[in-house]
Amino acid sequence: MSGVPSMVRILSVDDHPLLRKGIAAVINAEPDMKLVAEASNGEEAIDKFRAHRPDVTLMDLQMPGLNGIEAMIRILAEFPDARMIVLTTYSGDVQVLRALRAGARAYILKGHDRELIETIHAVMQGRKRIPPEVAAELAEHATDDELSDREIEVLRLIAAGNSNKQIADLLRIAEATVKSRVTNILSKLSASDRAHAVTIGLKRGIIEI
Repeated sequence: MSGVPSMVRILSVDDHPLLRKGIAAVINAEPDMKLVAEASNGEEAIDKFRAHRPDVTLMDLQMPGLNGIEAMIRILAEFPDARMIVLTTYSGDVQVLRALRAGARAYILKGHDRELIETIHAVMQGRKRIPPEVAAELAEHATDDELSDREIEVLRLIAAGNSNKQIADLLRIAEATVKSRVTNILSKLSASDRAHAVTIGLKRGIIEI
């Protein structure tokens, strides 16, 4: 994928048909861009990438089945030069970091059509791009302690409405251990209570519902 082709070939991955239709209209209105394929989930994205070898892939994060992060990891493992742009509604810092670590070259929010075109051009020129509001979110939590995998698991179970005892039974650990993890979660997230911790976890993309 060396050099900048005269026509940039694009794969759009999103589980919402109307959003894909809107993206197609924006892309195909550009004289130097062409939408060559669409996919509605991660597995389909991998198949379409193999079949079309696009110059740029626009990848949503939250999709049924294989999510966007896992799809990017698998595509980049097979095609290391693949150019991935995350196009999503989620601006939480944890989601952004996951995407960048997975190999995304840009992270932009849906609804910014002009920014989408500019970002595609930037990525084709070898640059990375993150919008200011997303960069600000990253900076705000740069020094925060990350939740451990076990703490994230506990937070998910809290979000599902489970008590400490129910969580202990589900994870087959002592209730005192659950209480300790909940205390750690509240401290790390600077949350006032369990409900506040869930709200923060959802906003930052630590957990999903």
